Amino acid sequence: MRSNLPKVLHQVAGRSLLAHVLSAAPHGAGDKIAVVVGPDHQKVSVEAKRVSPDVATFVQRERLGTAHAVLAARDAIASGADDLLIAFGDTPLIDAATFARLRGALKDGAALAVLGFHAKDPTGYGRLIVSGDKLSAIREHGDASEAERKITLCNAGVMAMDGKSALQILDRIGNGNSKGEYYLTDAVAIVGELGKRAVAIETGEDEVRGINTKTQLAEAEQVMQDKLRKAALDAGVTMIAPETVFLAADTKFGRDVTIEPFVVIGPGVSIADGAVIHSFSNIVGASIGKNASVGPYARLRPGAALGDDVRIGNFVEVKAATLEKGAKANHLAYIGDAHVGEAANIGAGTITCNYDGFDKHRTEIGAGAFVGTNSSLVAPVKIGKGAYIGSGSVVTRDVPDDALMVERNEQAVRPGWARKFRDMKLLNRKPKA
Repeated sequence: MRSNLPKVLHQVAGRSLLAHVLSAAPHGAGDKIAVVVGPDHQKVSVEAKRVSPDVATFVQRERLGTAHAVLAARDAIASGADDLLIAFGDTPLIDAATFARLRGALKDGAALAVLGFHAKDPTGYGRLIVSGDKLSAIREHGDASEAERKITLCNAGVMAMDGKSALQILDRIGNGNSKGEYYLTDAVAIVGELGKRAVAIETGEDEVRGINTKTQLAEAEQVMQDKLRKAALDAGVTMIAPETVFLAADTKFGRDVTIEPFVVIGPGVSIADGAVIHSFSNIVGASIGKNASVGPYARLRPGAALGDDVRIGNFVEVKAATLEKGAKANHLAYIGDAHVGEAANIGAGTITCNYDGFDKHRTEIGAGAFVGTNSSLVAPVKIGKGAYIGSGSVVTRDVPDDALMVERNEQAVRPGWARKFRDMKLLNRKPKA
């Protein structure tokens, strides 16, 4: 990946590759998850715990093959389970329904179920050799015959094993290959030797895309975005140009939401019924109420909570702030670490001065308050209900309910001053050489 970041921590649709796989994994009663990480990959363990707090993590000290990696979690496997699912942390498009299909094959009597896909170009992939309904072998490309190389059903690497025989199968995998490694693919032959049955389960090529380069990461992002857009459209979201809208894996939509072109939605966003997100808006970690309007060119940062019928206009930024029903900030404002009451109006150029260089402070704006243009609200400060802040004011003290607050220097007018100033400048100007 040419990156200092562990591969599985790179993101697709605002979620790490590992988080996608863990989210797709079974989470029912009795299901347990184990994650095998490499040495010095504490960040991966932290991410696994963040996504699934009950996950068990194990370290593979040496890289001796896929079966060796699985056996790093021997204690988890030995604790007993009906089945064992094995997946890679860099396949973010894997679907929960596919895991369910693999487990279903075990319930139907198979000891091993291997996920396969028909590759457009199978070169380099191991081929799944199927006889009837039985998987008889996985043949690596270099070992495949000419006829076997024409097979397009390839090994995705994802497997399900019968829990009662999983360790028996894994412990019989040897390292008598040219690299001296322990390969999971040998499990198929071992299952046959034990008189048990292995089967192949098919899925689409996109679902089992592995990520090894930034190019593949971008390709997976494109596939995921297409999937998320289609799901949103199917749920009733109106997108005028869906190919220009970017969503996160956890974006939540109500009914009759409209998303205009060139909108980017990051993680942790919910948009309620009837809301409209106008073009070129960027939204992360925010909740948007019913019939609210956001943008164009708006930015909602984490902690922004917009009530019903709120209006956030062009070039307005909201961070860690709640705007109650009907509040408006129609243009050119910053609202951070604040609470804005119902039907309050925030004029253009208004900012909440929330940071003193060391700490953040809150601004409270009461219901129905009117804050005139180009006002600076120096937190901590409270603007009362129905209060009126004159344009250009710097507010440093609390304002009572229904009060007028104006803070300006007295305006001075000097008739004729501008003409005299210009005449003086022209008189003293040196001629150009």
